[in-house]
Amino acid sequence: MVTKAEQPTSGLDTVKLYTTLLILIAGVVGFYYFEDESQLLRVMGMLAVAGIAFFIVSTTDIGRRGLGFARDARVEVRKVVWPTRQETLQTTIAVLIMVFLVAIMLWLIDLALGSGIRSLLT
Repeated sequence: MVTKAEQPTSGLDTVKLYTTLLILIAGVVGFYYFEDESQLLRVMGMLAVAGIAFFIVSTTDIGRRGLGFARDARVEVRKVVWPTRQETLQTTIAVLIMVFLVAIMLWLIDLALGSGIRSLLT
């Protein structure tokens, strides 16, 4: 098992992360401050702010590790053998039948217990 020693974040990374947080807060405040403007313009502004924040975060060590994780996850998803439509349909039908059978079984148990309790109380 290979373990990587956790590297402390640099002071510059911390400044970048706090700057990103301030930019995002300013974007949200601006979104509501300019509520008289067009919704489209405000959403485009928020997307621009989010893009700038993403760019800044991606230059930090945490951001690079996050992007690496996303790349690795994408590679793993491509390796998955997805079921065919027919297999998915058959599995779904089997699950629905089992759910129906268990529901009927629980209903019958409930009826039996209910009538047993009723006969004890009367």
